[in-house]
Amino acid sequence: MQIGVIYPQTELAPDPATLRAYASEVEQMGYRHILVYDHVLGVDPIAHQGWEGPYDVDTPFHEPFVMFGFLAALTSIELVTGIVISPQRQTALLAKQAAEVDILAEGRFRLGVGVGWNRVEYESLGQDFATRGRREEEQVDLLRLLWRQRTVNFDGRFDRIRGAGICPRPVQQPIPIWMGGSSRAAFERVGRCADGWFPMMAPGERLEEALRLIAHSAQQADRDQATIGMEGRIPADADSSRFADKWREAGATHVTVDTMRAGHADLRSHLSALEQTARSLELNR
Repeated sequence: MQIGVIYPQTELAPDPATLRAYASEVEQMGYRHILVYDHVLGVDPIAHQGWEGPYDVDTPFHEPFVMFGFLAALTSIELVTGIVISPQRQTALLAKQAAEVDILAEGRFRLGVGVGWNRVEYESLGQDFATRGRREEEQVDLLRLLWRQRTVNFDGRFDRIRGAGICPRPVQQPIPIWMGGSSRAAFERVGRCADGWFPMMAPGERLEEALRLIAHSAQQADRDQATIGMEGRIPADADSSRFADKWREAGATHVTVDTMRAGHADLRSHLSALEQTARSLELNR
């Protein structure tokens, strides 16, 4: 089971020195990947009365593909978006950006995609919030075509390409596509077309039911559920080893250690928690 970290970008200074120090130290600790969230725009609560989202206009978010271009030169561990909100992005541009990261990272890239929840962000980017699930599934097919083929002809509901392609294409053909989501529709999409899944729940009855839905959807699509990865999330605390064992028993192929929303005041505090967790998990044995 591969163990990585979530980059706590909402709680750290958005500067290159912080990124460099974080990536270097977590790699030395033995972590195998860095996972990053995506938001292009934050909502101003003054302009949107009653806003209750977890992030707003003052919450810092790095642009993940630019960030990964920087990190690819600094680290040899896997880079993971967990997730990019793909339906609010142009598909061909997303394919191009992902291919570039995969090239710079020498094949150490995993593209996690999801439909998101922020209607204001969709409207501001000129995309339809109501059709985001259907668009995401169509995007998966087109992304894989663009990564594999020199020239593409595609006539979908949301994207049309006639005799065009990206160059250079990625090292991985195709790049692994993982999905987020916690709805029945999301579970069914994972089963139909994803290479892996980021559960938004802990091991237990809800996870087991979600896995049954994924397995059923995979079977209907003539896919083997055993080929679909799963990445759980564990806290950086005294119970991290126990949580990791629970995810391993649940069939997780990956887990990510999360230091966010745990009261860490600065970079050193986050790294100290990760170092203690790395020792607990015996990452450098």
